[in-house]
Amino acid sequence: MTAQVEAQVPNIPNFGEALKTKTPNQEALERLARNKASIVGLVIIVFFMLVAIFARVLAPHDPLEITSGQKYLPPAWVKETAGGKASNPAYLLGTDSLGRDVLSRVIFGARVSMVVGFVPTFIIVVIGTIIGMTAGYLGGTWDNILMRLTDVIYAFPDLLFFIIVMVSLRDTWLGQFMNGMFLLFASLAIVNWVGIARLVRGQVLSLKQKEFIEAARAIGVKTPRIMTHHLLPNTLGVIIVYIAFRIPGMIITEAILGYLGLGLRPPANSQAFFVTSWGGLLLEGQTAINAQPWILLAPAICIALVVLAFTFLGDGLRDALDPRMRGSQ
Repeated sequence: MTAQVEAQVPNIPNFGEALKTKTPNQEALERLARNKASIVGLVIIVFFMLVAIFARVLAPHDPLEITSGQKYLPPAWVKETAGGKASNPAYLLGTDSLGRDVLSRVIFGARVSMVVGFVPTFIIVVIGTIIGMTAGYLGGTWDNILMRLTDVIYAFPDLLFFIIVMVSLRDTWLGQFMNGMFLLFASLAIVNWVGIARLVRGQVLSLKQKEFIEAARAIGVKTPRIMTHHLLPNTLGVIIVYIAFRIPGMIITEAILGYLGLGLRPPANSQAFFVTSWGGLLLEGQTAINAQPWILLAPAICIALVVLAFTFLGDGLRDALDPRMRGSQ
């Protein structure tokens, strides 16, 4: 009897397998993990972040310590230069024009580049996301006003604006606050939010007509909650990818300003958190390229590695978070 009943019951799907169905986020993480270039980029980024955090432990010397008679020492693997300068194993990358350890200064320079990469980008994303989401969802007059403001800000030449701000306010109390880091953060954030604002606005314009947004409005969900609980989670993919590509842009901009002598102000003592920057080291190194090339080469290599790492990671995130990639791998 039991066998007859079982024979008449139709095949029921395996609900255990159904429960094991991966979420879109899990699929995205797996696609990202399969992208070797992105993983390498992530490892490099984590490495430099750890270097920045533990710079005081990792640096073999005080980055501001001046050693008399140790000017322009070559790196440790060069026994003696043509000018008769002998290397010192205690200074792996040699010394600069004042006898300061190049390796220690490069290690401390990671702090500025990492912080400048993340902090202004965070400010940019917050401002741009709020403006873009407000313009896209409310539309009408709000959209016109906010987008015209975006157009005006977009018209400013970025690098020229940074230079003007740094030159004009560098010697004021604002330029001296945090050794000039606050002014640098502000100048980088003021005109760079327009890209993410336009990006988020475009995403919101396509999302606000979806059924789940209409349903939320129909049951009386307030506008702020719709933005934060329904629209924002569905725009995180493009925001994350934007962040991954924006951070290296901030690092390069800081390096340019440092190279022009408009970056970090010299600290009063070596106990300061921000001692030097890779851009500032480039400025020092270009005048000593023949005497001690590693003053220039070391920060240049670090900048290139970090920028490439974020680029690889951004490419991987873009592919992993693209809905069209689901099921294709």
